[in-house]
Amino acid sequence: MVSSTGPSPWAARTTGAAPSAAFFDLDKTIIAKSSAMVFSRPFRAGGLISRRGVLRSAYAQFLFLLGGADHDQMEKLRQFMSDLVAGWDVATVREIVADTLHHIVDPIVYDEAVTLIAEHQLAGRDVVIVSASGTEVVEPIGAMLGADHVIASELEEEDGRYTGAIRRYVYAEEKAVAIRAIAAERGYDLDACFAYSDSITDVPMLAAVGHPHAVNPDRELRREAAARGWPVLQFTRPVALRSRVPSRPTLAALAVGGVVAVGGVIWAGRRRRTGQI
Repeated sequence: MVSSTGPSPWAARTTGAAPSAAFFDLDKTIIAKSSAMVFSRPFRAGGLISRRGVLRSAYAQFLFLLGGADHDQMEKLRQFMSDLVAGWDVATVREIVADTLHHIVDPIVYDEAVTLIAEHQLAGRDVVIVSASGTEVVEPIGAMLGADHVIASELEEEDGRYTGAIRRYVYAEEKAVAIRAIAAERGYDLDACFAYSDSITDVPMLAAVGHPHAVNPDRELRREAAARGWPVLQFTRPVALRSRVPSRPTLAALAVGGVVAVGGVIWAGRRRRTGQI
C-alpha cells in the first residue's frame, strides 16, 4: 500500500484532511527488551513469582534477543504466562509496576523511537501503541512516552485477582482488527497512517496502513518487507527516557495497571530516514 509517487509520506497533514495516526508495536520497536519479561525479578521480590518462573522468563527473554521464537513457541509462552499469573493480587501487581517502572523500562527505550514518536505528533498524527502484552504494562509505558492511545491484551479479573484467562489477545491478525476498529471510531484515513513493527506476525498490522515500516525486523519480516517494498529501519540506541522527556507522569498515573504480559514477546545502525516531516 506504499505509494512511490506523490508527496513524501512524512509530510505534515494538510489542513482539513482526515486525521491519521502512527501505530507502534512495543517490544524491539520502542523498547529494546521484552515488556513481558522485564518485571520478572521485581515480581519475585514481591512474592508473586518463583525462582523457576524467573528462569522461564529468562529463557523467553533469550528467545526474544535471538529473534527466533516461532508461532508455536509464542503460544506456549502465552499459556505459560497465563498460568503463571492466575491468582495474582491485582493491587499488588499494580504497586510493583508503579514502584519499579521507570527504573526498569527507562534505560531500554530506543532513542530513535522517541524521536520518531515526537515527529509524528508534531505532524499532527496520533501515536497509538499496539501490543500483545497486557494493558497493565503497556498503558504505563504509553503514559511515559506520551502516546495518545494504547491497544493491548486484557486479562480477566475476579475479586481483585487475575483468573489466568485472557479476555482479549491483541496478537497477529487481531492487531489489524484493532487498528481498523480505532480508525473507524476516530476517523483515521488508514492510507495516510503509519505502522512500525519488528515481527513477521505483525504483517497484517503493517499491511493495514498506507505507510508500513519494518523496524529491527526478524528474518521473515525482512524478506517480506523486501518483497513488498516496505522501508526497513534499524533502532540501536537505548537511552534513559528522562534525558529525552522533560516532564514525567506522576506515580499515581503510572499505577494505571500492573504488569502481566500475555505473550507478545515479539521479534540494530541508525534509522534510515525516508524523508522529512
